[in-house]
Amino acid sequence: MRRRPAVRALCSLLLAVAAGTTATPLGAAARAPDPVPLGRVVPAPASVRAGGDPYEITARTRIQVPPGSREARRVGDRLAAVLRPSTGHALPVTEGGGGDGIRLALGDPDRALGAEGYRLSVTARAVTISARESAGLFHGVQTLRQLLPAHVERDSRQPGPWRVAGGTLTDAPRYAHRGAMLDVARHFFTVPQVKRYIDELALYKVNRLHLHLSDDQGWRIAVDSWQRLATYGGSTQVGGGPGGFYGKDDYREIVRYAADRYVTVVPEIDMPGHTNAALASYARLNCDGVAPPLYTGTAVGFSSLCVPKPDTYDFVDDVIGELAALTPGPYLHIGGDEAHSTSHADYVAFMDRAQAAVARHGKTVIGWHQLAGARPAPGALLQYWGLNGGEKEVADAARAGTGLILSPANRAYLDMKYTKDTPLGLDWAGLVEVRQSYDWDPATLIKGAPETAVAGVEAPLWTETIVTGRDIDFMAFPRLPGIAELGWSPAATHDWAAYRVRLAAQAPRWDALGIGYYRSPQVPWPQR
Repeated sequence: MRRRPAVRALCSLLLAVAAGTTATPLGAAARAPDPVPLGRVVPAPASVRAGGDPYEITARTRIQVPPGSREARRVGDRLAAVLRPSTGHALPVTEGGGGDGIRLALGDPDRALGAEGYRLSVTARAVTISARESAGLFHGVQTLRQLLPAHVERDSRQPGPWRVAGGTLTDAPRYAHRGAMLDVARHFFTVPQVKRYIDELALYKVNRLHLHLSDDQGWRIAVDSWQRLATYGGSTQVGGGPGGFYGKDDYREIVRYAADRYVTVVPEIDMPGHTNAALASYARLNCDGVAPPLYTGTAVGFSSLCVPKPDTYDFVDDVIGELAALTPGPYLHIGGDEAHSTSHADYVAFMDRAQAAVARHGKTVIGWHQLAGARPAPGALLQYWGLNGGEKEVADAARAGTGLILSPANRAYLDMKYTKDTPLGLDWAGLVEVRQSYDWDPATLIKGAPETAVAGVEAPLWTETIVTGRDIDFMAFPRLPGIAELGWSPAATHDWAAYRVRLAAQAPRWDALGIGYYRSPQVPWPQR
């Protein structure tokens, strides 16, 4: 029996749909999805004025950079590297020129943008990112990525169109310090694993990577003058695994990679406590001259450098000197927390000399907030990890001019369990779901401290239970972007109800990037 033409056409269309050769709905023309609204990004931008026609990236698009600017060229090249695989377009990076394209422009006259702010303007002809300095261009590029469909992050050809919503977005950070800490001492992480984390941080405009390089369980940086610190002290980790350490070239590569993404590395050598790996490596660092065994547990507070011994300060000066020489950034973190085996008098005496060594080698001290119980050096920063902000000595130090980095453990610690059933993490600071991690104001956390003392925020990830890169992703996402937003976005934008919607919209991007995250029931995630 012959089919009528209409039936034959319908059958052909159904077969095509089943085979995936057409995406056109029956009886309707194909319609491209609307571009991502300008304000639906994380961190929330300072100002958005939507309107006008969108810009579409096509085979004709060029990325234009200012003539003679190596930094801007690097930003343009990195943008091209993200866009080329998924769009399939050549996207040549050219100097100067006008007309259609993605334009990166330096020298914006708006002083309010500062060193890291930017302006993103979109018309039907061009996307223009302008900034006073190249860091602002880089941050603007991260926003542009979020304004494109999430599958732009994939490393293979994807279907378009690649449209950016029309309008103008103006943005600059609330705080200068927007950090994340990775503990590589409890469990060691390789250079590629650290690089991956840097890329994840940079997407959300985090600009500090604090590396916790030493602890009781492991020493992770080569020191030429004290070689056993790494070769012996770095030979284990929590649970007794093989450990590891960064050679100087490894560390330089991490620093370089971070700097290319406008992230400053802040190295930490924790002292005078959390030092068993060093004490086990050199008997002469112990008051009794006897080296303890290597340690693979998770208890804290039992170890201490020998404060009266001259050998201790040879060690401190040599380690700080070699690490300072490797680190172009201005900061060096000397720890100072949980020194329960050090008397108060010895703690104060030690911190005086350790801070002097940091200054002698041209760096600015950061210490955990217990440094407030000693004598913080001029210009030092305290990193607060308490729970309620009520420590009087911290507020007193802030009023005396010491700056604060805020990492409240019950808000910003990424190693705290989300719920009692979370398979990774600890719970000594409580259970930290996504809303609790986001819903606080850095300006008012420390009672009695002036708002001007707050240098910024930081999200530490301690690794007693964190072993793999997948573990890092699961504990950092979705909480890390919220801490990043607290550091970047104006206080006026802070709103959980709006944030949870913007956060949910990040999920397809994480899927495209291979970031495995916790699907909190507090967030209206899209269906997969």
